Amino acid sequence: MLIALRIDNFALVDHLELECGNGLNVLTGETGAGKSIILDAIDIVLGGKASGRMIRSGARKAIVEACFQTNPELETWLESQEMESFHDGTVVCSRDLTISKDNFRSRCRVNGVVVNKQIITQLRDRLLEVTAQNETGQLLSVNNQRDLLDAYGGKQLIQQRDLVTQAFTITQQAEEALEYRRQSEQQRLQRVDLIEHQIKELSTIHLQSPTELEQLEIESDRLTHVVELQQLSYQAYQLLYQSESEENKAVTDILAKAQLIITDMANYDKELTSVLEIVQEALNQVVEAGQQIYSYGAGLEADPDRLEEVEERVRLLKRICRKYGPKLEDVINYYESLKQELTQLTDNGKSIEELEQEYQENQEKLLKLCAKLTQLRQVAAEKLEAQLTQELKPLGMAKVQFQCRVTPVNPNIMGWDQVEYYFSPNPGEDLQPLAMTASGGEMSRFLLALKSCFTESNIENKTLIFDEIDAGVSGKVAQAIAEKLHTLSKQHQVLCVTHQPLVAAMADYHFRVEKHLIKSQETQEVRTVVKVTPLEHQDHRRDELAELTGGHCAEDAIAFADSLLETALERKKALHKG
Repeated sequence: MLIALRIDNFALVDHLELECGNGLNVLTGETGAGKSIILDAIDIVLGGKASGRMIRSGARKAIVEACFQTNPELETWLESQEMESFHDGTVVCSRDLTISKDNFRSRCRVNGVVVNKQIITQLRDRLLEVTAQNETGQLLSVNNQRDLLDAYGGKQLIQQRDLVTQAFTITQQAEEALEYRRQSEQQRLQRVDLIEHQIKELSTIHLQSPTELEQLEIESDRLTHVVELQQLSYQAYQLLYQSESEENKAVTDILAKAQLIITDMANYDKELTSVLEIVQEALNQVVEAGQQIYSYGAGLEADPDRLEEVEERVRLLKRICRKYGPKLEDVINYYESLKQELTQLTDNGKSIEELEQEYQENQEKLLKLCAKLTQLRQVAAEKLEAQLTQELKPLGMAKVQFQCRVTPVNPNIMGWDQVEYYFSPNPGEDLQPLAMTASGGEMSRFLLALKSCFTESNIENKTLIFDEIDAGVSGKVAQAIAEKLHTLSKQHQVLCVTHQPLVAAMADYHFRVEKHLIKSQETQEVRTVVKVTPLEHQDHRRDELAELTGGHCAEDAIAFADSLLETALERKKALHKG
C-alpha cells in the first residue's frame, strides 16, 4: 500500500508531499491540471523510463520518493534479495534524476541502497498494478488475451506452459539437426572430404605456439651470422674484461685502478665511501658482463644442418600462413574450427534414422504437454467466463455474453492454442470477437471487470491505480464503476484519476490537483506549479464535485454535489453490508 509520496523538482512540481490512505483514493481536477504528473512520478520511482526533460525547468536535480506498507509476501521477497524493510513495516523507494551539461544520470534506491533495473522492476510488480483506458488496445490482441488467461489460470498453468516452452525448444533443435543432416548429403560429404584433407595437411605440420615463426626467424638470423657474432663478442670481451693492447685498456682495468685511488682517498675522507661502493658495484657488473659475453661467444657454433632445418620450417610456416592465415595464430584457430565443424557434420556418428527417432520422441512429448496445457486453459476459460460475466452485471451489462474460446493451431512455444475473447453486450446479438463489438465505454467496463477477476483472487495487498478508467461513461454506468472501484478498495488500496463526480463521491480520500502561478521573490519570474490539496472537509469535497459537474459552484451544482455525497454514503453502507 502506498503510504506517502514526496516529489521535488519533477515536471511542474516544485515540492509536493502526498499522504494516501487505505481504501479508495481519488485525484480530481480540470483537464491539464497535472494529475498525470502524479502517476508519472509513481511510475518513475518504480523504474519507469526517465529523461532529463522530467527535471523541472531551471533545476539540476529531481527527487521522487514513495513509502509503501509491506506484506508477508513482500517481506519474503525482500529477504531473498538480501534487503530488509524498516522496523515499522515499510519500504521506501526513491529515484534521483540529475542533469549536468549534456549528461543525464538516474539512480533507483530501495531503503537507501542503490538497486538495478531488474530489482526495481520486480519490486514494482509486487507493489502495484496500473490500469488505464489505453490498455484496451492491448486487450484486443489475441496473444495478450492468451497471456491474461494463463495468468488467471494460476501457478499450475504457468508451470505447464513453461514445460511446453522447454519441450518446443528441444523439439525445434532436434528438427533443425535432422533437416541439417538431410540437406544435400552429397554436398555434406564433399565438405567432409575437404575438411578431412585440410585437417590432415595441418596436422602433419604439428602446429605449436602462435609465436613459433617469430622465434624461428630469430634463430635463423643467429645461425646465419654466427661468425660475425663470434668476432663481435670477442671484441666486446676484450673491451670489457681483458685487452691485449697496452694503449686501449679494458674497462675492468680502468675501474680497478679507479677503485684503488678512491680507496686511498676514503682513508682520509669517509664521505667517499659511498662513491667507492658505486665503483665497486660497477666493476662487479662489468666483470659479470665480460664473463657472460665470453661464454656467449664460446658457445656459438656454426650448424649448417640446423640452419637448413630452421629455414625449411620457416618456409613451410609462411606457405601455410599464405594459404590459411595470414598469421600463424589465424592458422591455428582455423585448424581448431575445422575439427569442430567436422564433429558437427558427422553429428557424433548419428545416422539420419537416429535423428528422426529423436525428433519423433521429442515431438510426441511436446504434443502430450500441449494437450495437458489445453485442458488447463479450458478449465481456466470456463471459470473466467463465469466470473467475468458476474463482474459485468453490476456495471450495467446484465445481459452480456462472454466466451473465452480456446481453438487449436500449430504447436508453438506457447502451446497449440489460440485464445480469443468473444463478446455480445446486448441480447439478440451474436457473439463476436471483442475487437469487433465493444464500444469505448463497454471496453472500459470490460477492462475493470477483468481486472477485478484478477485482483480478487490475488492475496497480495497491492496498490491498484486506475487512470481515467471511467472515461466515456456516465449515469448508471459511472455509478456502477464507482461502486466496483469501492468494492475493490476493500481488499486493495485503489488510486483513481477521474473526471466523474459519481466516482469521486465514493472516495475515502479525495485530492484536488490544480495548477498555480507563483512569482519568484529573487527573479520576479512567474512560474507554473502543480499543487495537490487533500479535501478533508465535506464542504471542500462538495465544492470540488460541483466543479466537476460544470456548475462553477452555482446553487444547483452545490445541491447536486450534496446529493452525490449523501447517495455515496448510503451506497457504501449497503456495499459493506453486502
